[in-house]
Amino acid sequence: MTVSPSAVARVEAAPRPIRLRLTLTLLGYGAIALLACLVAPLVGSTPISLSRAFDRSIPFADNVDAQIFFLARMPRVAASALVGGGLAATGVVMQALLRNPLADPFTLGISGGAAVGAMLAIVFATGASLGPLTPVPLASLVGAFVVGVIVYALGTRPRRPMSTAVLLLAGVTLNAFCWAVIMFLQYLVDFAEVYRTVRWLMGDLDIGGFGPVVGVLPLMVVAFALFAALPSSLNLLSVGADIAATRGVDVARTQRLAFVSAALATSAAVALAGPIGFIGIVVPHLVRLMTGVDHRVVLPASALFGAAFLVGCDLVARTILAPVEVPVGIVTAMIGGPFFLWLLVRKA
Repeated sequence: MTVSPSAVARVEAAPRPIRLRLTLTLLGYGAIALLACLVAPLVGSTPISLSRAFDRSIPFADNVDAQIFFLARMPRVAASALVGGGLAATGVVMQALLRNPLADPFTLGISGGAAVGAMLAIVFATGASLGPLTPVPLASLVGAFVVGVIVYALGTRPRRPMSTAVLLLAGVTLNAFCWAVIMFLQYLVDFAEVYRTVRWLMGDLDIGGFGPVVGVLPLMVVAFALFAALPSSLNLLSVGADIAATRGVDVARTQRLAFVSAALATSAAVALAGPIGFIGIVVPHLVRLMTGVDHRVVLPASALFGAAFLVGCDLVARTILAPVEVPVGIVTAMIGGPFFLWLLVRKA
């Protein structure tokens, strides 16, 4: 996202107001995310009694309400919040790193690598697993790691800032190549496997239990720890690498941290839920409309609002045609597409 130098100067000149704005932002958007996470498990195609779900006098094996609440809905809400927050925060970082308002978590091609890994696991029915990670998420992480290493190697120069143009071109090219591989794999397999691959590519949060969430949680924790070190530097980096360098920012270090954190969050999100689009574009722009351009506010606000947004979209996905569930990626695209077109028209 390109920001004018005058806007950055205004942002840096007001440390006291930023603390107040940040506090109010965390409270406001945190309340929205918390409300979404509390309401979503209570709503579904099958009504449940919350008091019965927490009634310990009933054996868990006989308590259908507890099974629905703790094994189906709560893990799904946790996954939605984790994926939504990760993708939204990654969108903010990518737009600043590449200075491109159209950049999103999938720009670097990492989602394409994750998709190829998942497709290979589905097509060849591999049984490899690692702890709570089943074969498809594990293969997805491996694919994302391979593509991430390739893009990083292409865009990095020793002791010099990354070439964002090379990053962008390499990511787009590798993404196109990965999707060509996916289509080739779909061409080779039978209808049942094609259906499984297409369903995964639509984005799906239908998980049973907290195992998959726990499996990708370490990557998300590391990614958010790196995100926390970036906002002030991103304010200057979004203006330009030269201006950032003159103001004391270690541009090469900031770019590498941004790339690694975005790659980790994207890999974890795609491994857990498949490629869910539009969150990384729509949420950061919507938050900027409400909070301004300061990344110290935009980054945490986007993470919280992204979590609430995907929890809400998943709630719609599993209830709008109940008992049939719509892949959540369809819902995010149907909401995000028109909104983004409106945003483009508004800024024209």
